[in-house]
Amino acid sequence: MFFFSAVVSIMAGLSSEENNALLNAYLPGDIIIGGLFPIHLQTNRTTIPGPVSCSHYSYQMFLQSQVMIYAIRDVNQRTPRLLPNITLGYSIYDTCGDVTLAIKAALELASDWPDPQRCSLPLNARFVQPKVMAVIGERFSEVSIAVSRLVALSSLAQISYASTSGLLSRKLKFPTFLRTISSDEYQTKAIAELVKQFNWKTVAIIGSDDEYGKYGSDRLSQNFKKIKDICIEFIDILPGYFSKNNSKTHERLAGLVGNVNKSTAEAIVIFTKGSNVDIIMEAAIKYKLNRTWIASDSWSTSTTLATLPGIEMAGQVFGFISNRNAVPGFKDYIMSVFNGTTNAILDYHLTHYPFCSNWSGEDSGVDCILTNSIKVTGQCVDIKCLANHMDEDETYNIYLAVQVIVEGIRRLLQCDHQKCDRHADFTALELLMEIKKVNFTVGKTHLFFDSYGDPSLGYDILYWDTAVNTLHERIKIIGGYWPNGNIAVPHDMVLKMQSVTLTAYNCSKTCKPGHELKKQNVHLQCCNDCVPCAEGEYSTGQGAECKRCRDNEYSSPQRNDCLEKKIDFLGWSDPFIIMLSFLEALGIILTLVFAALFAMHRGTPIVKAVGGYLCFLELFSLLTCFCLTFSFPGKPSAFSCMIGMPLFGIAFSLCISCILANLLQILVGFMFDLKTKSWLNKVNQPVAVVAVVSGIQLALCVPWLCLYPPSPTWKSLQSTILLQCHKGSSEFFIAMLAYNALLALICFLFAFKGKQLPDLYKNASLITVSMLLYLIIWILFIPIYINLFGTYKQAIESAAILISSYSILCCHLAPKCYIMVFKKEMNDEKAIVEYIRKHYEGKGISVVK
Repeated sequence: MFFFSAVVSIMAGLSSEENNALLNAYLPGDIIIGGLFPIHLQTNRTTIPGPVSCSHYSYQMFLQSQVMIYAIRDVNQRTPRLLPNITLGYSIYDTCGDVTLAIKAALELASDWPDPQRCSLPLNARFVQPKVMAVIGERFSEVSIAVSRLVALSSLAQISYASTSGLLSRKLKFPTFLRTISSDEYQTKAIAELVKQFNWKTVAIIGSDDEYGKYGSDRLSQNFKKIKDICIEFIDILPGYFSKNNSKTHERLAGLVGNVNKSTAEAIVIFTKGSNVDIIMEAAIKYKLNRTWIASDSWSTSTTLATLPGIEMAGQVFGFISNRNAVPGFKDYIMSVFNGTTNAILDYHLTHYPFCSNWSGEDSGVDCILTNSIKVTGQCVDIKCLANHMDEDETYNIYLAVQVIVEGIRRLLQCDHQKCDRHADFTALELLMEIKKVNFTVGKTHLFFDSYGDPSLGYDILYWDTAVNTLHERIKIIGGYWPNGNIAVPHDMVLKMQSVTLTAYNCSKTCKPGHELKKQNVHLQCCNDCVPCAEGEYSTGQGAECKRCRDNEYSSPQRNDCLEKKIDFLGWSDPFIIMLSFLEALGIILTLVFAALFAMHRGTPIVKAVGGYLCFLELFSLLTCFCLTFSFPGKPSAFSCMIGMPLFGIAFSLCISCILANLLQILVGFMFDLKTKSWLNKVNQPVAVVAVVSGIQLALCVPWLCLYPPSPTWKSLQSTILLQCHKGSSEFFIAMLAYNALLALICFLFAFKGKQLPDLYKNASLITVSMLLYLIIWILFIPIYINLFGTYKQAIESAAILISSYSILCCHLAPKCYIMVFKKEMNDEKAIVEYIRKHYEGKGISVVK
């Protein structure tokens, strides 16, 4: 209470500094409803304290004040009575759109002074209930915020008809504030949804440094960021002095126009008060900006702007306004020259802007809509024009506000059309609580308040059709938006907007499938180009980001889809594999035939010459090698991978160890150096040689199979998944090959040395050739194997094993079989002895017969 009294005292002092009293219309009654309207839109307030005067008289605001008077008069005169035996009064102030003047007016409304012009209260005065039980207003959010904090001290219900800032929904700060217009929370969502529907990808936002502009631009920014693919090119917040239209304004305006000119935005949202927009749109016409503008509710229905000469050069305008409805009977009330009623605000209007005595009978366009007019006394106004051009959004919201208060009073006093069960001795708080509970229908409008004091009302979507000359038809309703998120706009207009793929600024909005939108120019942050997706990526279209296909998929040639990769491995149907398989089968058959021949002639000299029983072990190892080659084709499995190269290493080392043992036998038989022969005799143990030599290889391969076994693996290629065997350990694989190569080299050296010996069957020479072939094959195999990639890598392994096996089968064993079958005379001990005798005689060495 002390705070309230102190504020009143301060404002009393302030009033003494301001020479001009507030314009006020007052009607006594049992219950007084307060009203705050910016009938003048600006003041001459500067940074230097001094007298304040109001300017820029607004016809629109004048009409809005008269709507409140008309609605209260209608309630008082309606039959049957809404409030029997109760008369409503009003106390309406012109706030001039100024926070300080609005607070002064609110103080006068919130006090119980019989004289509304008196603004003093003793500090020791007892607190009493205000005569005013509810307040309608103010229009601007910034002013409503200040007023709401003050009237909350008296628990006065404040119902605004135009303040849309979302800040006012915070009930902890503004507990008595309600409104008959939707919050900017919904308006900003509606704007974002329109941008989405029209497929606009780049926007700019122009706000202002006040509660309305700051909150709106912030919420717009948040809502746009929630929508995918919408880029905010710039946000320009206009300073408080912008509406003054002075030199600083012009400097700031030049920068704004420059930003707009450089912008690639498809739509520019202007979310600020009308006085700022007037300056911007005049510049847009002057510089022929030709942009798409989205108007907030503060200026979307401005007839002044809609009828500016050359407005079509500014570009097209879409806008939002709370659902429009005509106040029942108000137009006729205006046409009747306000039905002969009078009030201080009407008297002021008639004094400065009298009605024309001879009505034209036709609309006068913009001549009578002087929203920001300068004081020009004596200029008459055509009353028919005035009636035709009043707004149908804020005026109807004022009408709703009066109906809400009346409904709250009816509920509180328990009134019917005959009487009220309770006397009108209620408190402002009681009325506030009843108003919050109202749930009724006015005309076609169903009205109730949520927990934030906001109504569930939607928006009309507007379009300025500058091709229409008639002002009444220029601003058209083309759709609507509802708080539940539903939006309705003409389908043909949506299709037209969505069909645009390249903007007027050469920026791509969408792309064909297989391309994505990417920013290419660092200087144009919201301008995108279509870039093809890379290999292994896809985009379904509409400029969607290129995404990687899964590992088992590859991108289609058009990069618009992912296709299943084909499983690729060394198939049996491959021509090269068919050829290898034939040779492998032939090798198996030959090995078995050779084994049969050797078995049949096992006691003959030629079989003994190739190692006797060791030749069967050699044939077994070759048969194993030929069989192992069949493990390489087909779909790899754990078993086929394990028996491939490891078992080949063991089998082939067994084969070479048999050959090495055979060579030792030949060398021992023809060695005449006693010392060397003595050493060779010690190592000439065929079984031991085979066991040791092949055992070393076995010792390498067993750990390989146990610790790092070869296993099936897959590798994702461009359009296939390659299945092949992984060696498990490259080190063991190289060691296996190196050991076999070492054995082959030793055999080659021994055989080369043994070429000088008298060998009827040329064992040493044939072994030399076979070992040389083996070494050449695997020397060539290594670089080919390393550089080759794909299914034929295993085919090369199979071919190398096959050739290695054939080199020994054909060079070492096949000549022996030939002698067994076709040269039987050579398979005789006498033939061998005779050959040896002739060999040494040829060298001049006598041989004992």
